[in-house]
Amino acid sequence: MEPSQTDYQARFQRNPLTIYEAQHALIHRINSESVEVIPLEQAYMRRTAQAIRANMPVPHFQRSMMDGFAVKAEDTRNVKQDIAAQLQVVGSIACGDVWKRPVETGEAVRIMTGAQLPEGADAVIKLEATSDLQRRTTGQSVDDRILVHQAVSIGENVNAIGTEMVEGQLLIEKGSRLEAGEMALLAMFGYEYVHVYTKPRVAIISTGHELLSISADIEAGKIRNSNSYMLLAQIQEAGGTPYLLPHVADDQHQLTQLLQEALQEYDAVITTGGVSVGDHDILYDFTQNWDGELLFNKVQMRPGSPSTVGFLHGKPLFALSGNPSACFVGCEMFVRPALLRMQGVSEPYRTPLRGKLEESYHVSDTFVRFVRGVMRTQEDGAVVVRPAGVDMSSATISIMKANCLFVVLPSPSGLKKGTIVDIVPLRLFN
Repeated sequence: MEPSQTDYQARFQRNPLTIYEAQHALIHRINSESVEVIPLEQAYMRRTAQAIRANMPVPHFQRSMMDGFAVKAEDTRNVKQDIAAQLQVVGSIACGDVWKRPVETGEAVRIMTGAQLPEGADAVIKLEATSDLQRRTTGQSVDDRILVHQAVSIGENVNAIGTEMVEGQLLIEKGSRLEAGEMALLAMFGYEYVHVYTKPRVAIISTGHELLSISADIEAGKIRNSNSYMLLAQIQEAGGTPYLLPHVADDQHQLTQLLQEALQEYDAVITTGGVSVGDHDILYDFTQNWDGELLFNKVQMRPGSPSTVGFLHGKPLFALSGNPSACFVGCEMFVRPALLRMQGVSEPYRTPLRGKLEESYHVSDTFVRFVRGVMRTQEDGAVVVRPAGVDMSSATISIMKANCLFVVLPSPSGLKKGTIVDIVPLRLFN
C-alpha cells in the first residue's frame, strides 16, 4: 500500500531526542541478564556475573622474599661492621617444602625465594650478607656454618600472611571483563568454574536494493554489504555473539516476517538501512505499524540522526542508518551500551577524555556531531585530536583510521584549532 501524504510528511516531522535523552530512555529499559557457569579456561573476555572475593589470605603462609637463610632476628642483634654472628646451618628449604621442626637459637636454615618460613624463624638474611665460615678459614666448605655480616629485624625479607590480599577482600567486581590478571586471580583462589553473563545473541539484518553480497561482482549503481561485517565486529567487541541474517531488498512483507521471527529468537536485532525519509525506507514504515514500543526514531546527533530504537516481545530493535559512519556511530552510542548492560556492566559508556584540536574543524550544525578522530599524546602529556579523514556519513575509510570520536557541540561556524573538546576513545576501552 502506498503511503499517504500525511504519512510521508510525518517522516520529516519526527521529534528528535538529545543523545543523552535517547541513551537514558534505552538503558533504563535493558534488564535482560542471563547467567551461565563455564570452566575457567573458557572465561577469557567474558563478564563475571558475581563479585569475586578472596577466600583465603595471600600469602597464606609466611613466605621468604629472597634466597638466603631463615633465622631468629635476635641471633643477629650484635652484628656490626667488624663483628659477625656465627650460625649453624641445619638444612635447606625449597619452594613447596615445609621444614619439620622449629629453628632453635643459633641455627639457620637455607631458604629459597617463595618458600615457607620455618617455625621458630622470624626473619631472612639475604645470601649476600653471609659467608661460609669453613671457606673463609680453610679454603674448603662443608656448608654447615655461616658468618652473618648484617643484622636483621623481625619480619625482614618476609612476606607476612595476608600482606598481598586479606581473606574476604573484593577482587573482581560483578560485570567486570575477565582478562589476564583476573584469570590469574581466579585460578589462584581455586575458581575452576565461573558464573558469567551469557553473551547476548544479536541478529544483523541489512536492507536495501543497492546491496550486493561480498562475493558478488561489482555492478553499476550497487555496493557490497560492508555494514553487516562492521556491526559483526562491534558486537563481538561488546561481548555479544552476532548472527548474519538474510539480506532484505526493500520488501516490506519480507522484512516484517524476518523481524518478527528474529525478535522471537535472538536477544536483540540490528537492522541497517531504511530508517530515513526516502520512499524505500521500510524500517520507518515497520515501526509505525507494529505492536511494539517505539522509544525514538530521531536523535539530535550526526552522523546517525535517524537512528531508531524500540522494543518488541521485550527485545530491543536497533534500526541504524545505512550510511557506514552513521551506522558505526549509532552502534557505538546505543547498541554497545545496551549489550554491556545485558552483561551486568553498571556504567556501560566509554569514559571520555578532554583534548585539544590539532586543526580547525569548519562544519556548522544544529546537532551534536561525533567526528571520527585520531588522538595522540604529546611529549608534554597533553592529548590532541584531529579528524581521521573524510567526515561524511557515507565514508568508511575514516572508521578504520579512527581511534576515537570527538564531540562538536552545535555551532554556526565549527571549531578553531586549539579548542578543547570531549573525546570518546574507541577500541577496547570502556
